[in-house]
Amino acid sequence: MSTLDAGRDRAAEERPTAGELLRFVALGDSLTEGVGDQVGEVRRGWAAVLAHSLAPEGRGVEFTNLAYSGALTTELTHRQLGAALALRPQLAAVVVGGNDTLRTGFDIRRTTLELDATMGELSGHGARLLTACLPDPGSLLRLPAPLARPLARRMRAVNTVVHTLTARHRAVHLHLAELPWLTERRLLSVDRLHPSAEGHHLIARRFHDLLTEAGHPLGPPPAPVPAEPPPRLAADLWWMATQGTRWLAARSTDLLPGLLALAAAEALARLRGGSGRHDEQMARAAAQALAALG
Repeated sequence: MSTLDAGRDRAAEERPTAGELLRFVALGDSLTEGVGDQVGEVRRGWAAVLAHSLAPEGRGVEFTNLAYSGALTTELTHRQLGAALALRPQLAAVVVGGNDTLRTGFDIRRTTLELDATMGELSGHGARLLTACLPDPGSLLRLPAPLARPLARRMRAVNTVVHTLTARHRAVHLHLAELPWLTERRLLSVDRLHPSAEGHHLIARRFHDLLTEAGHPLGPPPAPVPAEPPPRLAADLWWMATQGTRWLAARSTDLLPGLLALAAAEALARLRGGSGRHDEQMARAAAQALAALG
């Protein structure tokens, strides 16, 4: 019997009965941690919103959020996966990859191997997976084209990998990159990179829709908008001054030199009429990384 088949058998055996808690674990980075959806002193986020709507009447949900800001795919495997497996989840969200694209040492092969390992372990132990493809940060931040193109190229490669691994591990997948982030500004937080509270609710509702379509018995869907009023402009500016700039400084130390080098190479390639070559090389690297999985 294959590991996948064994995982499905375990999932069937561990499917919660009436009155039993549904164990839901979220792995990932700042998106799943809840940045952009601050409730008092606590970050809530889409996964917590979804957790409240997962159980039909008479059932409860045991939700654990292991995601943290800045997490890379390698850190899911080495820092979050063990804790997740110990909780024996029936449902596990694995939404990550944006931070990988913001690192100088981006390696699509390593990202592919780590994602496959994390998803394979969780599904092999009986968890139904939730995955999502992500919008590229260059578009969200409206960076100049020479800076945005390399980031978009990397994000396309990561999303290609996520789509393939979603099918490989039979996950429930949300096309998060296709939601209207750029046309509906209210869905983004003040940093223009993370969802606002309303954006987090939209993600939760879309996952709820997908799980319903897949035949999972659920509770009522999350509300379209949060009950709390959106933060005032002064609160947004204070967040950017105290936390957002700290996040940007931490990323810029690692990313900026490499990104400037990528932008220079991009500009030179365009002058020579060969900018498409970089796209082809990245797409080929993603395809080779997936082929190496067997």
